[in-house]
Amino acid sequence: MTLPNKLTIARLWMTPVIFFVWYISYHLNLSPRAGSLALWVLFVFSEITDVLDGYIARSRNLVSDVGKVIDPFSDVFLRITYFVFFLSEGLMPVWALVIIIWRELGILLIRMLLIREGEALAASRGGKAKALFYFLSGVAGLLVLTLRAWRPDISWIGTAEQVSTALFIAAAAAALVSFADYWRHFAKSGTYRKFRDE
Repeated sequence: MTLPNKLTIARLWMTPVIFFVWYISYHLNLSPRAGSLALWVLFVFSEITDVLDGYIARSRNLVSDVGKVIDPFSDVFLRITYFVFFLSEGLMPVWALVIIIWRELGILLIRMLLIREGEALAASRGGKAKALFYFLSGVAGLLVLTLRAWRPDISWIGTAEQVSTALFIAAAAAALVSFADYWRHFAKSGTYRKFRDE
């Protein structure tokens, strides 16, 4: 197994760990302060592996068909997981999460159809903007959870919660825009024409 794929698999296995850390520390309210620190470490590590696996794969010519499938899947698996606990904490609107889930499942379907025909789904500007808003909303959400654990009496925690919610809404909007970008790419492909004619 190549190094990029190992990093991707590590992120995949780390996702249930992130969920259980949140569940034990926040949902069960056993140790929110320790949990907030652990979530920051896991979040930063997952984001670093997400950057590194793609960079190493491209720079060392280690791009593989397996990596093309498991890398986007592990990203979706991770982000949907932490969006679920931000929803549970009252920071993310349920409709925003539903839009993001629909977008991610739609893109995964398009990727599978293209890969089956030997075509790749290239990154778009919309996809990069979406990734940025996913990251920023995750950071904002974790900041709010940290404030709730360490400084629940701080005067601007309400503002932080509002900013966090606004970023989750922006992430959902970016998800829709990026889906439109990818759909345009897919609609021009031979795979789409073949799929349409079947």
